[in-house]
Amino acid sequence: MHAITIPEPGGPEALVWAEVPDPVPGEGEVLVEVVASAVNRADVLQRQGFYDPPPGTSPHPGLECAGRITALGPGVSGWSVGDEVCALLVGGGYAQRVAVPAGQLLPVPKGVDLATASALPEVACTVWSNVFMIAHLRPGETLLVHGGASGIGTMAIQLAKAVGAKVAVTAGSPEKLARCAELGADVLIDYRTQDFVEELRAATDGAGADVILDIMGAKYLDRNIQALAVNGRLVVIGLQGGVKGELNLGALLAKRAAVMATTLRARPLQEKAAIVAAVREHVWPLVEGGTIRPVVDRTLPMPEAAEAHRVLESGAHVGKVLLLAP
Repeated sequence: MHAITIPEPGGPEALVWAEVPDPVPGEGEVLVEVVASAVNRADVLQRQGFYDPPPGTSPHPGLECAGRITALGPGVSGWSVGDEVCALLVGGGYAQRVAVPAGQLLPVPKGVDLATASALPEVACTVWSNVFMIAHLRPGETLLVHGGASGIGTMAIQLAKAVGAKVAVTAGSPEKLARCAELGADVLIDYRTQDFVEELRAATDGAGADVILDIMGAKYLDRNIQALAVNGRLVVIGLQGGVKGELNLGALLAKRAAVMATTLRARPLQEKAAIVAAVREHVWPLVEGGTIRPVVDRTLPMPEAAEAHRVLESGAHVGKVLLLAP
């Protein structure tokens, strides 16, 4: 088969479409013929040499895919050859075939075409696990989403609105904020021209956000604490603004607030399976009912993954960028 390889870390041109050995499904795994994968920030970091896949896993980038099961490994039940699925991956999605633990498979939601389904697993699992399973966002609370026009952001807006929360977002242009508003965002903050702490306080009568979903890390740490409400929860899932910041513990104590940081890729199989099961139970009915829809900016042929990475790094997208396998 062919897959995107990274012979040497570097810019987008480091991504090379090449012939590689076919994966073989092991115990509890299935083999999926990939129809499409989606591009994530973690893929960019892997290409740059900053985020190696866990030992013993696929060296190819790609944290999600959609396709058809072509073989079952030992010990797999509940799935059949020919089933159309989408999947959360530890890697290997930028390829024509990938081996997937059965616990990380999801059926393609009714009403969503197979390729578009590849836009769902990573964002749905990330948002549900962080905003709901960890931060416990409740109806009537306020969620602040940094990067509201990203794949994660567009899913977070829709899920939070579906459970009855108020949603504030930051984004870098009026056009992106308008797209966030179309998805249901209530408070629109242009981070280039506005202070999100002040805007959020004004929009919440001084209370602040009950939950903040942050992709920036160090750069936003102090202001995120300022923006939290009493009993607020800050969840850091990205480090685009650096890895080291100063934390004002006094402010945290005064608000009885919590700071949490998580990743999804390196979690044990059983944890990922539990998250996937929760997404199937809670998120999939909302997708099938039309309350939540995948947001896809554009699709490109998988051998042109370099161009997809350029789009992601430029920020010239809303939602997900997909790669179609030949």
